[in-house]
Formats: sequence, C-alpha cells, structure tokens
Amino acid sequence: MNKLRILVLAPDANPESISVNLVCYRHAEALAQLHDVTLIGRACHEDALRRSQSPFRSIEAVKLPWLDRIYEWALRRVFKYNYRSNLLTAFGYPFCLAFERRAWQLMKGRIVKGEFDAVLRLSPIIFVMPSPFPFFLRNLKVPFIIGPINGGLPWPKGFSQADNQKIWIDYLRSLYQFLPFAQSTYRRAAAIIAGSSHTFAQFAKYDDKLFFVPENGISLSDCAWDRALSENRAKPELIFVGGLVPYKACDLALRAAASILQKGRAHFTIVGDGPEREHLEELARSLGIYDAVSFCGTLSHDETMQRLRSADILVFPSVREFGGGVVFEALAAGVVPLVADFGGPGDIVTPEVGYKVPLTNETDLVAQMEKVLTKLVQDQTLCRQMQEQGMSYARERLTWQAKAQDTTQVLKWAMRQGPKPNLRPPKSLTIIRGFSS
Repeated sequence: MNKLRILVLAPDANPESISVNLVCYRHAEALAQLHDVTLIGRACHEDALRRSQSPFRSIEAVKLPWLDRIYEWALRRVFKYNYRSNLLTAFGYPFCLAFERRAWQLMKGRIVKGEFDAVLRLSPIIFVMPSPFPFFLRNLKVPFIIGPINGGLPWPKGFSQADNQKIWIDYLRSLYQFLPFAQSTYRRAAAIIAGSSHTFAQFAKYDDKLFFVPENGISLSDCAWDRALSENRAKPELIFVGGLVPYKACDLALRAAASILQKGRAHFTIVGDGPEREHLEELARSLGIYDAVSFCGTLSHDETMQRLRSADILVFPSVREFGGGVVFEALAAGVVPLVADFGGPGDIVTPEVGYKVPLTNETDLVAQMEKVLTKLVQDQTLCRQMQEQGMSYARERLTWQAKAQDTTQVLKWAMRQGPKPNLRPPKSLTIIRGFSS
C-alpha cells in the first residue's frame, strides 16, 4: 500500500490522558503506522506526544499561550476534566477556531507546496465544533476530511437518570448551526466520517460523502488471547465500569442484578467513582445485596483491564453513551456486554457477542436486563460461547488498526485514488426534531 501524506488536526491528542484525548491519539497513532502523518496538537500536549515515540513523520505544536492557559485552567478547575460536558463544548468553541487559524498560519506554506495529500481533522469529536480549514483550503486541491464526529444524542424520556443529568444548555444545542463555519465545514468537506448511527442520520443530506467508522477502538495489547473462560464457575462475575454519574445508570444495573445477587448466584464489581456513589451504596443496602457488591473506586487502565479479564458479564445500561469505549474493552477482554440499545454501545454489540435492551422506560429496561442476566448465569456454556465470539470480533473489527484501515479507504476515495468504501452504520435511523425513530 502506497503511503499517504496526511496532515492530522488533533488538538486533543494526548497518549498520557484518558477519554477523548486518548481516543484521538490512538487513532492518529494507528494511521501513522500506515502512512506519513504530521500531527498538529496543542502545545500543552507536546511533551507527552514526544515521549510516546510514535511513528509520526513530525509533531507540530500550536502555541496560544494566553488562550491555552485559560482553557487548561477552566478544564481543570471549572469542568473537572468532564469532556462530555455540553458547557465545555460551548466554552471551547472560540478556542477551537483560534487553534485552527494558528495551525493554518503554521502549515500554509507546506500545504501550498504540495507536501500533503489530505487534511484530516480527528478532533474535536463533537460535531457542533465546526472547522474553518475547508474554507482555508477552498482554492487548493487538498481534500479535507472530518471525523469520526459524534454527539447529538437526545436525552431519552422516561428515565430519571437523564432528567437528573440534563442542564439548561442542552436546550440550546441546535443553535450551533448559526455559528460561523457551522454549515461550510460539512458542505466543503470532501468526506465526513460519523462515529455513530445517530450522528450518521443527522448528516443524511451528505449521504454521497458520508461514512461510518466507530469513535472508539482498542489496542491489540488489550485483547485477551488465552483468558480462562467461566467454565463451571460457582459465582459468575458481573461488572460495571464507568463514572458514577446519573446518566451512566449504574442504579439500573444494580436493580437488574438484585434477584441474582440476593440468591448468592453471582458477584457484582463496580469500577468507577463519582457523585452517585453514596446513593448507589445505599441502594445496594436497601436491596439486600451490599455484601455481594464490591465498590472499587477509580482504577488505572491496567487495573481496570485486569478486573474485566476476571469478569464474565458487563452490565452497562448507560442511557446516553456516545462512544462506549468500555464496551470495546469488555469484548476484547472476553466479557459479554449487556447494554442499552442507544448510542455507541447499540452500534457495536451484535447478537453473537452480547445483548442490548431497548430504552423504553426504567421498569421495562430493568426487567429485560434481569431476564438476560438470569439466562447467562444459568447457561454458562452460552456465556463461554459468546465470550469467545466477542474476543474474535474485537480482534478482527474493533482494533485501532482496523479503524485506520477503514479511514484509509475513505481518504483514498476522497483523493480519487480508490473506490467508494461501503462503510454504513449497523442501524438505519431517521432523525425527527432532534430525536431518532
């Protein structure tokens, strides 16, 4: 395969961070293993990027001293590193434009000289953050590709977990389309990569240049190759991994597992911390299952993967999950995922490797999840079979390497060097007034 010369805009990329920062870095790193990638990131991430010793052609740091200090202070002190906060998204808009303007000034000469075959913007991932780069490139033959973009999931009705998390700015989200470059970003882009079925549906009018590649991925090192599966285990291990915040809905997971735990037929490990922890511990006591539940708090990534490899079933009923990275990790570790059929997890889980339950209402969701858990606990042969299939699926389709191959197909098509790839989402949705049907 001929190497492409790709200029990657990834201000959030940081190999020593978590969440969006790590996702962006892993994607860029996988592309750099295939192509000549020049990465443009924030100056605050430069040292971490260089320590990673990744195979980038070069790393260029955009320095905005005063703006960077303000942004980092707000991220740390105001938003507490909550990258999913819509307030942070709105706050970051002018910083995003300033970054790309400075990146253009830094790289314009090299772009004009023909040093790059394509420009790919990996981050910000949230699609309401537009880019002025397509405008800057308007008179050049260098295609601009954006994505995977994600976000825009509505808050589901009938769930207190969603009502407790929603804030006033969520009602103003649709106003982004009136901001500068909001329309031209996607109109001028040569290709758009959507990270979820929902986002794909929101950009359906660009179907001729729209592709689906999941937001998240996994490293081969996270894949279990020889884990001991749950044959004849007296007590299957259930696990929840995530922030203990309302929309992650760990309370629904506890309620769904209660009948099994009360009978001593399983154990439940909860990895994560947050403002809901005290409430969840009280719920476990009221359900009479406290002794069957272990609250581990926040663990390192390595420790979390160890816990996953010791588990059998991931119970993850998050009612509004964009990417669902933990579902990828669970499959790689040989764990059967049980998720809400909404957002990222609903796109990734298939009937061969896990279960997904429709988001109807709290009572029905808990009842449906309880049935699945009872079935898996009773039939450990089925559980083992799904674990094996999940590990194979993760190794073949969910790695960063597989994701880089899909992205390469899109890039080559945008450059008119290859056929149009058939990268469609697993679900066909219709968006009506901000909701999916």
